[in-house]
Amino acid sequence: MTPEDLEALIHATLEEATRSGELNLEADEIPTEGLIERPRNREHGDWATNVALRLGKRAGMPPREMATLLAQRLEQNAGIAKVDVAGPGFINLTLEAASAGELARTILEAGQDYGRGTSQAGKVVNLEYVSANPTGPIHLGGARWAAAGDAMARLLKASGAEVVREYYFNDHGAQIDRFARSLLARALGEPAPEDGYGGQYIEDIATEVINNAEKAGEPDPRKLDTEAAVEVFRARGVELMFAEIKRKLADFRVEFDVYFHEDSLHTSGAVDEAIEKLRERGVIFEADGATWLRTTDFGDDKDRVIIKSDGQTAYFAGDIAYYLNKRERGADQSILLLGADHHGYIGRMMAMCAAFGDEPGDNLQIIIGQLVNLLRGGEPVRMSKRAGTIVTLDDLVEAVGVDAARYSLVRTSMDQSVDIDLDLLSSNSNENPVYYVQYAHARTCNVSRNAAQHGVTRESGFEPAALDHPADAQLLGVLATYPTVVSQAAQLREPHRVARYLESLAAAYHTWYGQCRVTPRADNPVEAGHVARLWLNEATGQVLRNGLGLLGVEAPERM
Repeated sequence: MTPEDLEALIHATLEEATRSGELNLEADEIPTEGLIERPRNREHGDWATNVALRLGKRAGMPPREMATLLAQRLEQNAGIAKVDVAGPGFINLTLEAASAGELARTILEAGQDYGRGTSQAGKVVNLEYVSANPTGPIHLGGARWAAAGDAMARLLKASGAEVVREYYFNDHGAQIDRFARSLLARALGEPAPEDGYGGQYIEDIATEVINNAEKAGEPDPRKLDTEAAVEVFRARGVELMFAEIKRKLADFRVEFDVYFHEDSLHTSGAVDEAIEKLRERGVIFEADGATWLRTTDFGDDKDRVIIKSDGQTAYFAGDIAYYLNKRERGADQSILLLGADHHGYIGRMMAMCAAFGDEPGDNLQIIIGQLVNLLRGGEPVRMSKRAGTIVTLDDLVEAVGVDAARYSLVRTSMDQSVDIDLDLLSSNSNENPVYYVQYAHARTCNVSRNAAQHGVTRESGFEPAALDHPADAQLLGVLATYPTVVSQAAQLREPHRVARYLESLAAAYHTWYGQCRVTPRADNPVEAGHVARLWLNEATGQVLRNGLGLLGVEAPERM
Protein backbone atom coordinates (compact mmCIF):
# COMPACT_ATOMS: atom_id res chain seq x y z
CA MET A 1 0.00 0.00 0.00
CA THR A 2 1.52 3.30 -1.12
CA PRO A 3 0.92 6.62 0.67
CA GLU A 4 -1.36 7.56 -2.21
CA ASP A 5 -3.36 4.36 -1.66
CA LEU A 6 -3.65 5.12 2.05
CA GLU A 7 -4.76 8.71 1.40
CA ALA A 8 -7.36 7.43 -1.05
CA LEU A 9 -8.58 4.95 1.58
CA ILE A 10 -8.96 7.68 4.22
CA HIS A 11 -10.77 9.90 1.73
CA ALA A 12 -13.12 7.06 0.80
CA THR A 13 -13.73 6.32 4.50
CA LEU A 14 -14.70 9.95 5.10
CA GLU A 15 -17.09 9.82 2.13
CA GLU A 16 -18.70 6.60 3.35
CA ALA A 17 -19.18 7.98 6.87
CA THR A 18 -20.71 11.13 5.40
CA ARG A 19 -23.10 9.21 3.13
CA SER A 20 -24.21 7.07 6.07
CA GLY A 21 -25.04 10.20 8.08
CA GLU A 22 -22.42 9.52 10.75
CA LEU A 23 -20.54 12.67 9.73
CA ASN A 24 -22.11 15.99 8.77
CA LEU A 25 -19.81 17.06 5.95
CA GLU A 26 -20.25 18.44 2.45
CA ALA A 27 -18.48 16.62 -0.37
CA ASP A 28 -16.21 19.60 -1.11
CA GLU A 29 -15.15 19.74 2.55
CA ILE A 30 -13.45 16.34 2.38
CA PRO A 31 -9.75 16.80 1.49
CA THR A 32 -8.04 14.56 -1.06
CA GLU A 33 -4.41 15.39 -0.25
CA GLY A 34 -2.25 15.99 2.80
CA LEU A 35 -4.13 13.41 4.80
CA ILE A 36 -1.19 11.42 6.17
CA GLU A 37 2.28 11.95 7.56
CA ARG A 38 5.06 9.86 9.01
CA PRO A 39 5.02 9.82 12.84
CA ARG A 40 8.22 11.10 14.42
CA ASN A 41 8.12 8.18 16.83
CA ARG A 42 7.94 4.93 14.86
CA GLU A 43 6.34 3.21 17.86
CA HIS A 44 3.23 5.18 16.95
CA GLY A 45 2.86 3.26 13.68
CA ASP A 46 3.77 3.59 10.03
CA TRP A 47 1.50 6.56 9.27
CA ALA A 48 -0.65 9.07 11.11
CA THR A 49 -3.52 11.37 10.19
CA ASN A 50 -4.91 14.42 11.95
CA VAL A 51 -8.01 14.56 9.75
CA ALA A 52 -10.35 14.26 12.76
CA LEU A 53 -8.73 17.29 14.38
CA ARG A 54 -9.08 19.23 11.12
CA LEU A 55 -12.69 18.29 10.36
CA GLY A 56 -14.26 17.42 13.71
CA LYS A 57 -15.88 20.79 14.29
CA ARG A 58 -17.30 20.97 10.76
CA ALA A 59 -18.49 17.38 11.04
CA GLY A 60 -20.40 18.24 14.22
CA MET A 61 -18.45 15.82 16.39
CA PRO A 62 -15.63 16.04 18.98
CA PRO A 63 -12.34 15.21 17.21
CA ARG A 64 -11.54 12.18 19.35
CA GLU A 65 -15.02 10.75 18.83
CA MET A 66 -14.65 11.29 15.08
CA ALA A 67 -11.20 9.67 15.16
CA THR A 68 -12.64 6.62 16.92
CA LEU A 69 -15.38 6.33 14.31
CA LEU A 70 -12.88 6.50 11.45
CA ALA A 71 -10.47 4.11 13.17
CA GLN A 72 -13.20 1.45 13.44
CA ARG A 73 -13.85 1.71 9.72
CA LEU A 74 -10.17 1.82 8.70
CA GLU A 75 -9.08 -1.25 10.64
CA GLN A 76 -11.53 -3.38 8.64
CA ASN A 77 -9.51 -2.86 5.46
CA ALA A 78 -7.05 -5.40 4.11
CA GLY A 79 -3.47 -4.29 4.53
CA ILE A 80 -4.13 -2.42 7.77
CA ALA A 81 -2.66 -4.28 10.74
CA LYS A 82 -3.62 -1.89 13.54
CA VAL A 83 -5.30 1.49 14.05
CA ASP A 84 -4.93 3.48 17.28
CA VAL A 85 -6.49 6.74 18.41
CA ALA A 86 -4.14 8.97 20.39
CA GLY A 87 -4.37 12.28 22.22
CA PRO A 88 -7.15 14.67 21.22
CA GLY A 89 -7.87 12.86 17.95
CA PHE A 90 -4.78 11.61 16.12
CA ILE A 91 -5.12 8.33 14.24
CA ASN A 92 -2.03 6.11 14.01
CA LEU A 93 -1.97 3.36 11.41
CA THR A 94 0.30 0.32 11.18
CA LEU A 95 0.38 -1.55 7.87
CA GLU A 96 0.72 -5.28 7.47
CA ALA A 97 4.20 -6.27 6.28
CA ALA A 98 2.90 -7.48 2.93
CA SER A 99 1.00 -4.25 2.36
CA ALA A 100 3.98 -2.07 3.27
CA GLY A 101 6.38 -4.23 1.29
CA GLU A 102 4.42 -3.82 -1.94
CA LEU A 103 6.00 -0.39 -2.20
CA ALA A 104 9.24 -2.01 -3.37
CA ARG A 105 7.39 -3.47 -6.36
CA THR A 106 5.71 -0.12 -7.04
CA ILE A 107 9.05 1.68 -7.11
CA LEU A 108 10.76 -0.80 -9.39
CA GLU A 109 7.83 -0.90 -11.80
CA ALA A 110 7.79 2.90 -11.97
CA GLY A 111 11.57 3.15 -12.32
CA GLN A 112 12.67 6.68 -13.25
CA ASP A 113 9.08 7.87 -12.97
CA TYR A 114 8.78 7.08 -9.26
CA GLY A 115 8.39 10.41 -7.52
CA ARG A 116 7.17 12.27 -10.58
CA GLY A 117 3.78 13.92 -10.23
CA THR A 118 1.33 16.50 -11.53
CA SER A 119 1.29 19.16 -8.80
CA GLN A 120 2.64 21.76 -11.25
CA ALA A 121 0.84 20.45 -14.35
CA GLY A 122 -0.63 23.02 -16.70
CA LYS A 123 1.85 25.74 -15.73
CA VAL A 124 4.35 27.31 -18.10
CA VAL A 125 7.25 28.51 -15.97
CA ASN A 126 10.02 30.82 -17.14
CA LEU A 127 12.92 30.20 -14.77
CA GLU A 128 15.73 32.73 -14.94
CA TYR A 129 18.94 32.06 -13.03
CA VAL A 130 22.68 32.80 -13.04
CA SER A 131 22.30 35.80 -15.41
CA ALA A 132 25.87 36.93 -14.74
CA ASN A 133 27.25 40.08 -16.31
CA PRO A 134 29.35 39.02 -19.32
CA THR A 135 32.36 40.80 -17.89
CA GLY A 136 34.09 37.98 -16.02
CA PRO A 137 34.02 34.34 -14.94
CA ILE A 138 31.08 32.98 -12.94
CA HIS A 139 31.66 33.68 -9.26
CA LEU A 140 30.60 31.44 -6.38
CA GLY A 141 27.23 33.15 -6.01
CA GLY A 142 26.54 32.53 -9.70
CA ALA A 143 27.62 28.93 -9.24
CA ARG A 144 25.04 28.55 -6.48
CA TRP A 145 22.25 29.95 -8.64
CA ALA A 146 23.37 27.65 -11.46
CA ALA A 147 23.16 24.53 -9.29
CA ALA A 148 19.98 25.54 -7.47
CA GLY A 149 18.25 26.90 -10.58
CA ASP A 150 18.98 23.80 -12.62
CA ALA A 151 17.76 21.57 -9.78
CA MET A 152 14.60 23.67 -9.49
CA ALA A 153 13.97 23.33 -13.22
CA ARG A 154 14.32 19.55 -12.95
CA LEU A 155 11.96 19.51 -9.96
CA LEU A 156 9.31 21.60 -11.69
CA LYS A 157 9.45 19.41 -14.79
CA ALA A 158 9.22 16.27 -12.63
CA SER A 159 6.08 17.80 -11.10
CA GLY A 160 4.41 18.39 -14.45
CA ALA A 161 5.31 21.98 -15.33
CA GLU A 162 6.53 23.12 -18.73
CA VAL A 163 9.79 24.88 -17.92
CA VAL A 164 11.78 27.39 -19.96
CA ARG A 165 15.30 27.78 -18.54
CA GLU A 166 16.52 31.28 -19.32
CA TYR A 167 19.81 33.13 -19.03
CA TYR A 168 19.71 36.92 -19.19
CA PHE A 169 22.84 38.51 -20.57
CA ASN A 170 23.30 42.01 -19.13
CA ASP A 171 24.95 43.30 -22.30
CA HIS A 172 23.59 46.84 -22.24
CA GLY A 173 25.04 49.62 -20.18
CA ALA A 174 28.12 50.99 -18.50
CA GLN A 175 29.58 47.69 -17.28
CA ILE A 176 30.13 46.55 -20.87
CA ASP A 177 31.93 49.79 -21.69
CA ARG A 178 34.20 49.32 -18.65
CA PHE A 179 34.88 45.75 -19.74
CA ALA A 180 35.84 46.83 -23.27
CA ARG A 181 38.12 49.60 -22.00
CA SER A 182 39.74 47.14 -19.58
CA LEU A 183 40.52 44.81 -22.47
CA LEU A 184 42.01 47.63 -24.52
CA ALA A 185 44.12 48.84 -21.61
CA ARG A 186 45.53 45.35 -21.05
CA ALA A 187 46.20 44.95 -24.78
CA LEU A 188 48.18 48.22 -24.72
CA GLY A 189 50.05 47.19 -21.59
CA GLU A 190 48.41 49.93 -19.59
CA PRO A 191 46.78 49.73 -16.13
CA ALA A 192 43.09 48.93 -16.06
CA PRO A 193 40.75 51.91 -15.74
CA GLU A 194 39.99 52.88 -12.16
CA ASP A 195 36.50 51.34 -12.39
CA GLY A 196 37.57 48.57 -14.75
CA TYR A 197 38.17 44.85 -14.44
CA GLY A 198 41.33 42.96 -13.53
CA GLY A 199 42.49 39.38 -13.43
CA GLN A 200 44.26 37.04 -15.78
CA TYR A 201 41.10 36.42 -17.76
CA ILE A 202 41.17 40.01 -19.06
CA GLU A 203 44.64 39.45 -20.51
CA ASP A 204 43.59 36.10 -21.98
CA ILE A 205 40.58 37.61 -23.76
CA ALA A 206 42.48 40.67 -24.97
CA THR A 207 45.17 38.41 -26.43
CA GLU A 208 42.56 36.24 -28.13
CA VAL A 209 40.84 39.27 -29.69
CA ILE A 210 44.18 40.39 -31.15
CA ASN A 211 45.07 36.89 -32.40
CA ASN A 212 41.65 36.38 -33.98
CA ALA A 213 41.91 39.71 -35.80
CA GLU A 214 45.32 38.70 -37.17
CA LYS A 215 44.00 35.28 -38.34
CA ALA A 216 41.08 36.98 -40.10
CA GLY A 217 43.37 39.46 -41.83
CA GLU A 218 41.80 42.37 -39.97
CA PRO A 219 43.62 45.43 -38.61
CA ASP A 220 45.31 45.12 -35.24
CA PRO A 221 42.75 46.73 -32.90
CA ARG A 222 45.57 48.24 -30.85
CA LYS A 223 46.45 50.45 -33.82
CA LEU A 224 42.97 51.87 -34.28
CA ASP A 225 41.85 55.12 -32.72
CA THR A 226 40.58 54.73 -29.17
CA GLU A 227 36.85 54.62 -29.79
CA ALA A 228 37.17 52.25 -32.75
CA ALA A 229 39.43 49.99 -30.70
CA VAL A 230 36.95 50.02 -27.80
CA GLU A 231 34.18 48.93 -30.17
CA VAL A 232 36.27 46.01 -31.45
CA PHE A 233 37.10 44.86 -27.94
CA ARG A 234 33.47 45.36 -26.90
CA ALA A 235 32.04 43.20 -29.67
CA ARG A 236 34.74 40.51 -29.79
CA GLY A 237 35.49 40.47 -26.07
CA VAL A 238 31.86 40.12 -24.98
CA GLU A 239 31.36 37.37 -27.55
CA LEU A 240 34.36 35.45 -26.19
CA MET A 241 33.21 35.95 -22.60
CA PHE A 242 29.71 34.72 -23.53
CA ALA A 243 31.18 31.63 -25.15
CA GLU A 244 33.29 30.83 -22.09
CA ILE A 245 30.39 31.32 -19.69
CA LYS A 246 28.23 28.95 -21.76
CA ARG A 247 31.03 26.39 -21.91
CA LYS A 248 31.67 26.49 -18.17
CA LEU A 249 27.96 26.15 -17.40
CA ALA A 250 27.66 23.18 -19.76
CA ASP A 251 30.62 21.54 -18.02
CA PHE A 252 28.67 22.11 -14.78
CA ARG A 253 25.71 20.25 -16.36
CA VAL A 254 23.68 23.44 -16.66
CA GLU A 255 21.98 24.10 -19.99
CA PHE A 256 19.53 26.81 -20.99
CA ASP A 257 16.66 26.88 -23.46
CA VAL A 258 16.96 30.64 -24.03
CA TYR A 259 19.91 33.02 -23.89
CA PHE A 260 18.26 36.42 -23.80
CA HIS A 261 20.24 39.59 -24.52
CA GLU A 262 19.30 42.70 -22.59
CA ASP A 263 20.42 44.87 -25.47
CA SER A 264 17.69 43.41 -27.69
CA LEU A 265 15.03 45.00 -25.49
CA HIS A 266 16.34 48.43 -26.40
CA THR A 267 17.07 47.79 -30.09
CA SER A 268 13.75 46.03 -30.80
CA GLY A 269 11.47 48.69 -29.36
CA ALA A 270 10.31 46.36 -26.56
CA VAL A 271 10.99 49.01 -23.91
CA ASP A 272 8.81 51.58 -25.70
CA GLU A 273 6.06 48.97 -26.16
CA ALA A 274 6.05 48.08 -22.46
CA ILE A 275 5.91 51.71 -21.40
CA GLU A 276 3.02 52.32 -23.77
CA LYS A 277 1.07 49.39 -22.32
CA LEU A 278 1.53 50.78 -18.84
CA ARG A 279 0.53 54.22 -20.07
CA GLU A 280 -2.71 52.71 -21.39
CA ARG A 281 -3.32 51.29 -17.92
CA GLY A 282 -3.07 54.77 -16.44
CA VAL A 283 -0.03 54.13 -14.24
CA ILE A 284 2.50 56.32 -16.09
CA PHE A 285 2.97 60.01 -15.31
CA GLU A 286 5.35 62.81 -16.23
CA ALA A 287 7.14 64.95 -13.65
CA ASP A 288 10.37 66.98 -13.50
CA GLY A 289 11.02 66.29 -17.17
CA ALA A 290 11.08 62.51 -16.58
CA THR A 291 8.64 59.64 -17.13
CA TRP A 292 7.60 57.69 -14.02
CA LEU A 293 5.79 54.48 -13.11
CA ARG A 294 3.40 55.01 -10.21
CA THR A 295 4.63 52.01 -8.23
CA THR A 296 3.43 53.46 -4.91
CA ASP A 297 -0.09 52.52 -6.02
CA PHE A 298 1.06 48.90 -5.77
CA GLY A 299 2.96 48.83 -2.50
CA ASP A 300 6.38 50.23 -3.47
CA ASP A 301 7.99 52.78 -1.15
CA LYS A 302 8.39 55.35 -3.92
CA ASP A 303 7.52 55.91 -7.57
CA ARG A 304 10.17 54.88 -10.11
CA VAL A 305 11.74 56.76 -13.01
CA ILE A 306 11.69 54.81 -16.26
CA ILE A 307 12.81 57.54 -18.66
CA LYS A 308 15.22 60.07 -17.21
CA SER A 309 15.08 63.80 -17.84
CA ASP A 310 17.92 63.50 -20.35
CA GLY A 311 15.84 61.09 -22.44
CA GLN A 312 17.85 58.00 -21.47
CA THR A 313 15.97 54.96 -20.22
CA ALA A 314 16.53 53.93 -16.61
CA TYR A 315 17.67 50.38 -15.91
CA PHE A 316 14.22 49.61 -14.51
CA ALA A 317 12.71 50.21 -17.95
CA GLY A 318 14.55 47.16 -19.23
CA ASP A 319 13.19 45.09 -16.35
CA ILE A 320 9.66 46.17 -17.25
CA ALA A 321 10.10 45.26 -20.90
CA TYR A 322 11.73 41.94 -20.05
CA TYR A 323 8.90 40.87 -17.74
CA LEU A 324 6.30 41.74 -20.39
CA ASN A 325 8.34 39.88 -22.99
CA LYS A 326 8.30 36.70 -20.88
CA ARG A 327 4.56 36.92 -20.37
CA GLU A 328 3.98 37.49 -24.08
CA ARG A 329 6.09 34.41 -24.83
CA GLY A 330 3.59 32.36 -22.82
CA ALA A 331 5.00 32.24 -19.30
CA ASP A 332 2.31 31.85 -16.64
CA GLN A 333 4.94 32.28 -13.96
CA SER A 334 8.24 34.12 -14.14
CA ILE A 335 10.66 32.97 -11.45
CA LEU A 336 13.90 34.86 -10.82
CA LEU A 337 16.81 33.66 -8.70
CA LEU A 338 18.78 36.70 -7.57
CA GLY A 339 21.71 37.42 -5.29
CA ALA A 340 21.54 38.92 -1.81
CA ASP A 341 22.41 42.37 -3.16
CA HIS A 342 19.05 42.46 -4.99
CA HIS A 343 16.87 42.40 -1.89
CA GLY A 344 15.87 46.03 -2.34
CA TYR A 345 14.80 45.18 -5.86
CA ILE A 346 11.75 43.15 -4.84
CA GLY A 347 9.33 45.98 -4.02
CA ARG A 348 9.57 47.76 -7.37
CA MET A 349 9.44 44.49 -9.34
CA MET A 350 6.33 43.26 -7.57
CA ALA A 351 4.73 46.68 -8.02
CA MET A 352 5.55 46.54 -11.72
CA CYS A 353 3.94 43.08 -11.93
CA ALA A 354 0.77 44.42 -10.30
CA ALA A 355 0.81 47.47 -12.59
CA PHE A 356 0.42 45.10 -15.55
CA GLY A 357 -2.62 43.57 -13.81
CA ASP A 358 -0.77 40.42 -12.78
CA GLU A 359 -0.52 38.73 -9.38
CA PRO A 360 2.72 39.39 -7.47
CA GLY A 361 4.04 36.20 -5.90
CA ASP A 362 2.33 34.10 -8.55
CA ASN A 363 2.92 35.50 -12.01
CA LEU A 364 6.20 36.95 -10.72
CA GLN A 365 8.24 35.15 -8.08
CA ILE A 366 11.60 36.34 -6.82
CA ILE A 367 13.91 34.14 -4.78
CA ILE A 368 16.83 35.83 -3.06
CA GLY A 369 19.87 33.67 -2.46
CA GLN A 370 22.52 34.30 0.16
CA LEU A 371 26.30 34.22 -0.02
CA VAL A 372 28.67 31.29 -0.42
CA ASN A 373 31.80 31.15 1.72
CA LEU A 374 34.61 28.87 0.59
CA LEU A 375 36.85 27.44 3.30
CA ARG A 376 39.95 25.28 3.40
CA GLY A 377 41.27 24.15 6.77
CA GLY A 378 38.73 26.46 8.39
CA GLU A 379 40.18 29.52 6.66
CA PRO A 380 38.45 31.50 3.89
CA VAL A 381 39.64 30.97 0.32
CA ARG A 382 39.73 34.54 -0.87
CA MET A 383 41.40 34.80 -4.26
CA SER A 384 41.10 33.18 -7.66
CA LYS A 385 44.24 32.69 -9.71
CA ARG A 386 42.36 33.62 -12.85
CA ALA A 387 39.81 36.20 -11.77
CA GLY A 388 42.14 38.00 -9.39
CA THR A 389 39.60 39.30 -6.89
CA ILE A 390 36.89 36.63 -6.60
CA VAL A 391 36.52 32.89 -6.18
CA THR A 392 34.90 31.33 -9.25
CA LEU A 393 32.91 28.30 -10.32
CA ASP A 394 36.10 26.93 -11.87
CA ASP A 395 37.96 27.17 -8.58
CA LEU A 396 35.27 25.15 -6.79
CA VAL A 397 34.98 22.48 -9.49
CA GLU A 398 38.76 22.14 -9.75
CA ALA A 399 38.94 21.58 -5.99
CA VAL A 400 36.13 19.05 -5.47
CA GLY A 401 34.58 18.06 -8.82
CA VAL A 402 31.17 18.75 -10.36
CA ASP A 403 29.15 16.33 -8.21
CA ALA A 404 30.40 17.59 -4.86
CA ALA A 405 30.18 21.21 -6.03
CA ARG A 406 26.58 20.92 -7.22
CA TYR A 407 25.42 18.94 -4.20
CA SER A 408 27.06 21.24 -1.67
CA LEU A 409 25.55 24.32 -3.32
CA VAL A 410 22.02 22.84 -3.37
CA ARG A 411 21.74 21.14 0.03
CA THR A 412 21.26 24.40 1.98
CA SER A 413 18.16 26.58 1.70
CA MET A 414 18.85 29.46 -0.68
CA ASP A 415 17.81 32.03 1.91
CA GLN A 416 20.74 30.97 4.10
CA SER A 417 24.42 31.59 3.53
CA VAL A 418 26.47 28.44 3.06
CA ASP A 419 30.00 27.56 4.15
CA ILE A 420 31.70 25.06 1.85
CA ASP A 421 34.66 23.24 3.36
CA LEU A 422 36.89 22.02 0.51
CA ASP A 423 38.75 19.58 2.74
CA LEU A 424 35.48 17.98 3.84
CA LEU A 425 34.10 17.71 0.31
CA SER A 426 37.32 16.09 -0.88
CA SER A 427 37.19 13.42 1.83
CA ASN A 428 35.77 9.91 1.54
CA SER A 429 33.99 9.97 4.86
CA ASN A 430 30.46 9.86 6.19
CA GLU A 431 30.83 13.50 7.22
CA ASN A 432 30.97 14.39 3.52
CA PRO A 433 27.26 14.49 2.57
CA VAL A 434 27.63 13.87 -1.15
CA TYR A 435 29.98 10.96 -0.54
CA TYR A 436 27.55 9.57 2.05
CA VAL A 437 24.64 9.59 -0.42
CA GLN A 438 26.61 8.43 -3.45
CA TYR A 439 28.19 5.63 -1.42
CA ALA A 440 24.72 4.43 -0.41
CA HIS A 441 23.86 4.09 -4.10
CA ALA A 442 27.13 2.35 -4.90
CA ARG A 443 26.45 -0.03 -2.01
CA THR A 444 23.02 -0.95 -3.42
CA CYS A 445 24.74 -1.83 -6.70
CA ASN A 446 27.37 -3.89 -4.93
CA VAL A 447 24.71 -5.75 -2.96
CA SER A 448 22.89 -6.58 -6.21
CA ARG A 449 26.10 -7.86 -7.82
CA ASN A 450 26.89 -9.96 -4.77
CA ALA A 451 23.34 -11.31 -4.66
CA ALA A 452 23.57 -12.48 -8.27
CA GLN A 453 26.73 -14.40 -7.45
CA HIS A 454 24.85 -16.19 -4.67
CA GLY A 455 21.84 -17.03 -6.82
CA VAL A 456 19.54 -14.39 -5.33
CA THR A 457 17.59 -12.77 -8.16
CA ARG A 458 14.37 -10.82 -8.48
CA GLU A 459 13.13 -13.40 -10.97
CA SER A 460 12.72 -15.81 -8.05
CA GLY A 461 9.51 -13.98 -7.15
CA PHE A 462 8.56 -11.37 -4.61
CA GLU A 463 6.89 -12.07 -1.28
CA PRO A 464 6.45 -8.65 0.35
CA ALA A 465 5.29 -10.21 3.62
CA ALA A 466 8.87 -11.43 4.08
CA LEU A 467 9.92 -7.82 4.73
CA ASP A 468 9.07 -8.25 8.39
CA HIS A 469 12.15 -6.82 10.13
CA PRO A 470 11.77 -3.40 11.84
CA ALA A 471 14.59 -2.08 9.63
CA ASP A 472 12.59 -3.14 6.56
CA ALA A 473 9.63 -1.11 7.79
CA GLN A 474 11.82 1.89 8.56
CA LEU A 475 13.42 1.87 5.11
CA LEU A 476 10.09 1.38 3.36
CA GLY A 477 8.66 4.29 5.30
CA VAL A 478 11.41 6.62 4.11
CA LEU A 479 11.04 5.43 0.51
CA ALA A 480 7.31 6.07 0.69
CA THR A 481 7.76 9.76 1.43
CA TYR A 482 9.88 10.51 -1.65
CA PRO A 483 7.00 11.59 -3.96
CA THR A 484 5.74 13.98 -1.28
CA VAL A 485 9.22 15.45 -0.83
CA VAL A 486 9.51 16.06 -4.58
CA SER A 487 6.07 17.67 -4.75
CA GLN A 488 6.72 19.92 -1.75
CA ALA A 489 10.19 20.89 -3.00
CA ALA A 490 8.70 21.95 -6.32
CA GLN A 491 5.75 23.75 -4.73
CA LEU A 492 7.95 25.65 -2.25
CA ARG A 493 10.81 26.21 -4.72
CA GLU A 494 13.21 24.51 -2.29
CA PRO A 495 15.46 21.94 -4.00
CA HIS A 496 17.48 21.52 -0.80
CA ARG A 497 14.62 19.37 0.52
CA VAL A 498 15.58 16.66 -1.96
CA ALA A 499 19.21 16.66 -0.80
CA ARG A 500 18.21 16.43 2.84
CA TYR A 501 15.78 13.64 2.02
CA LEU A 502 18.52 11.69 0.22
CA GLU A 503 20.72 11.96 3.30
CA SER A 504 17.93 10.56 5.48
CA LEU A 505 17.35 7.77 2.95
CA ALA A 506 21.07 6.96 2.88
CA ALA A 507 21.07 6.81 6.69
CA ALA A 508 18.08 4.45 6.74
CA TYR A 509 19.68 2.29 4.07
CA HIS A 510 23.06 2.04 5.81
CA THR A 511 21.23 1.04 9.01
CA TRP A 512 19.16 -1.54 7.12
CA TYR A 513 22.31 -2.90 5.46
CA GLY A 514 23.82 -3.57 8.88
CA GLN A 515 20.74 -5.43 10.14
CA CYS A 516 19.26 -7.32 7.19
CA ARG A 517 20.85 -9.79 4.77
CA VAL A 518 20.19 -10.14 1.06
CA THR A 519 22.42 -13.19 0.63
CA PRO A 520 22.29 -16.38 2.71
CA ARG A 521 25.12 -17.27 5.07
CA ALA A 522 27.59 -19.95 3.99
CA ASP A 523 25.76 -22.79 2.23
CA ASN A 524 22.32 -21.95 3.56
CA PRO A 525 19.51 -21.96 0.98
CA VAL A 526 18.05 -18.83 -0.58
CA GLU A 527 14.84 -17.94 1.21
CA ALA A 528 11.94 -15.63 0.42
CA GLY A 529 13.34 -12.98 2.77
CA HIS A 530 16.60 -12.79 0.81
CA VAL A 531 14.78 -12.23 -2.45
CA ALA A 532 12.35 -9.72 -0.94
CA ARG A 533 15.27 -7.74 0.48
CA LEU A 534 16.95 -7.73 -2.91
CA TRP A 535 13.81 -6.05 -4.24
CA LEU A 536 13.97 -3.54 -1.38
CA ASN A 537 17.68 -2.97 -1.97
CA GLU A 538 17.14 -2.22 -5.64
CA ALA A 539 14.12 -0.04 -4.92
CA THR A 540 16.35 2.03 -2.65
CA GLY A 541 18.95 2.32 -5.41
CA GLN A 542 16.25 3.49 -7.81
CA VAL A 543 15.08 6.26 -5.48
CA LEU A 544 18.65 7.37 -4.77
CA ARG A 545 19.25 7.60 -8.54
CA ASN A 546 16.04 9.50 -9.09
CA GLY A 547 16.78 11.99 -6.32
CA LEU A 548 20.40 12.57 -7.33
CA GLY A 549 19.22 13.04 -10.90
CA LEU A 550 16.94 15.87 -9.79
CA LEU A 551 20.02 17.58 -8.33
CA GLY A 552 22.11 16.97 -11.44
CA VAL A 553 24.46 14.69 -9.49
CA GLU A 554 25.68 11.33 -10.75
CA ALA A 555 24.84 8.04 -9.01
CA PRO A 556 28.03 5.95 -9.25
CA GLU A 557 27.80 2.15 -9.26
CA ARG A 558 31.24 1.70 -7.70
CA MET A 559 33.22 3.83 -5.26
